[in-house]
Amino acid sequence: MLCVCINTGYAGGSYFTHPGAAAEYVCMPTDPIWGPYKDYVYGNENVGYIYGAEYEEPAHIFSMPNSAEDVPCSVCLGSSHSASLMIPGRTQCYPGWTEAYHGELASGYHGHAAASQYVCVDQDPQTLPAGGTHDENGKLFYGVKAKCGSLPCPPYEDGKFLSCVVCMK
Repeated sequence: MLCVCINTGYAGGSYFTHPGAAAEYVCMPTDPIWGPYKDYVYGNENVGYIYGAEYEEPAHIFSMPNSAEDVPCSVCLGSSHSASLMIPGRTQCYPGWTEAYHGELASGYHGHAAASQYVCVDQDPQTLPAGGTHDENGKLFYGVKAKCGSLPCPPYEDGKFLSCVVCMK
């Protein structure tokens, strides 16, 4: 067995237009255990927020009929591997590495205020069964294109969507 699933849940993160947003995508568990401040009343908005995540544009690279589908997630532990590596721009691992999965490279939209990170979305992505396509936004997944200049072309091609692979060793 390549991986053991530790947790499944809901992908989330900061709202896409918040300039002070956290960068990373997170996997929120389906069974939260609240701490002592759950019901603490604090009238000030000087706090951070976490939102659910949606697949955005272009929907077809995420194998979705529509954008705004809600995103599930899982956290896995490599059963006999001590390192994992996401490689953008490839669908295969380098020799000596074992593929966990491959798919499409995603990030936030370049024009939004919030920071994001590059993540590899599985080639057969799933959606939350009860999530729907309500377009509530939150943390968003967009396809990523290569941009020539400081990124050399060739070997890359300007304006082409990038794939990715997650490898373990």
